[in-house]
Amino acid sequence: MNREPDTLENVLDSAFAVIGQARAAFTPQLAPREVGTITSVATGVAKVSGLPGVGFDELVTFPGDVLGIAFNVDADEIGVVLLGEYWRLQAGDEVQRTGRVMDVGVGDGLLGRIVDPLGRPLDGKGPVIASHRLPVERPAAAIMDRAPVTAPLQTGLKVVDALIPVGRGQRELILGDRQTGKTAIAIDAILNQRDQQVRCVYCAIGQRASTVAKTVATLQEKGAMEYTVVVVTEGNDPPGLAYIAPYAATSIAEYFMEAGQDVLIVYDDLTHHARAYRELSLLLHRPPGREAFPGDIFYIHSRLLERATHLSPERGGGSLTALPIIETEAQDISAYIPTNLISITDGQIYLSPALFELGVMPAVDVGKSVSRVGGKAQRAAYRVVAGDLKLAYAQFEELETFSRFGARLDADTRTIIEHGRRIRSCLKQPESSPVSVPAQIAVLLALIAELFDDVPLERMQQAESAVQESAADIPMEVRTRLDTAGKLNEEDRAVILDLARQALKEFTLESSSPAKNEPLKEET
Repeated sequence: MNREPDTLENVLDSAFAVIGQARAAFTPQLAPREVGTITSVATGVAKVSGLPGVGFDELVTFPGDVLGIAFNVDADEIGVVLLGEYWRLQAGDEVQRTGRVMDVGVGDGLLGRIVDPLGRPLDGKGPVIASHRLPVERPAAAIMDRAPVTAPLQTGLKVVDALIPVGRGQRELILGDRQTGKTAIAIDAILNQRDQQVRCVYCAIGQRASTVAKTVATLQEKGAMEYTVVVVTEGNDPPGLAYIAPYAATSIAEYFMEAGQDVLIVYDDLTHHARAYRELSLLLHRPPGREAFPGDIFYIHSRLLERATHLSPERGGGSLTALPIIETEAQDISAYIPTNLISITDGQIYLSPALFELGVMPAVDVGKSVSRVGGKAQRAAYRVVAGDLKLAYAQFEELETFSRFGARLDADTRTIIEHGRRIRSCLKQPESSPVSVPAQIAVLLALIAELFDDVPLERMQQAESAVQESAADIPMEVRTRLDTAGKLNEEDRAVILDLARQALKEFTLESSSPAKNEPLKEET
């Protein structure tokens, strides 16, 4: 009897036939439906009995489509963080498992939309079209999947781009007291990403509705909503929503990063996030620690911010840059939450109330601010001027106090003070007015060359505007080197400085320095 040889095709055909028969004969066994019962309800949390198979961070449902996350999984009961209208629930209500963890819709359809941490639209523009769903809690990229931070993320702020540079994939903390302009710096950074191929996510955590509305109006007015997703929890939302908001926003941002794009995310602010977590922990009877925060408060922020990174080329080369905001009290940057975040991030931008009251905005205290990535993520043209500028500004701040007593200072000291005042004046910048790279370089080179030292302080704003306008006449090949992070040679510097000198002709003083024995006037 002739037998057909066992070829690869015959083997595969018989295997598929067996699989098909097994599938046809298979009868799915549905898992038994697990139902629990609410034993007590408090502000934003519930205690549930039953549900023996529930896992940590699993999503559960309550009557009225209220969602919750299993937070405390104990032997006899479960502590659930509620994500909806908890005041509608009462003891005895039924609770069901979903078998999945909390996730959020992601995709290009979210650009230009305002959503809550559950992905529900808040802008009245209809349903959100999400191409994928990602868990809100995701592990950070492994060490071998990361690449060094080398490309700059231009914020459009002269003081930041020159002295505290931020790189793509960096985590730079913005901290300061209330009403010192922290959000303004982050929003300016978002506005400057227009035409830079950088996606942005703005996460408002526990903010007043009027504050969020003002911020969104600014983004819409400047055309930034085209490339921005806004995730919002208001002050009257359940604390559970405030807790998951930054994680959900990060998952939305990670979708773009894993597609090979550069992303900027702003957490505004993590003070409210820490307080929401403290409230939930105390209600669930977790042991309190310093300032009543639970012991794992460091961990919840570190596992959030470690997700910001620059991926290796093998992973697509995308980046996620984080700008977390934190509020200090009475300028105390050594408090519990600020020190935690300072140790997690790659540097901080500190805003001083004293500078804010003097009208120096952005009120960045250069002495207390630092970027631990530094010049590695800065354009070469900035590195030419940054060192001298920071040294001159530090010398000025040391000597400024003495000038306020009307003391007779020697000529060199007076020159340093006058030069420092002009540096401070040039580092001022109106809100929502980012400055291009060529204009920044023109101003900074003119500062280092002391071209502004002959300009009266009261005319510095007009003089600086003239120098910025002169940057439009920089030859195209020089602008290309500035925009592509190329190095400036001496000829390029000479061209830029000549244009600045021409722009400053009508602003210079007749006498180049103050009289030797005349007391310095107080800066307005």
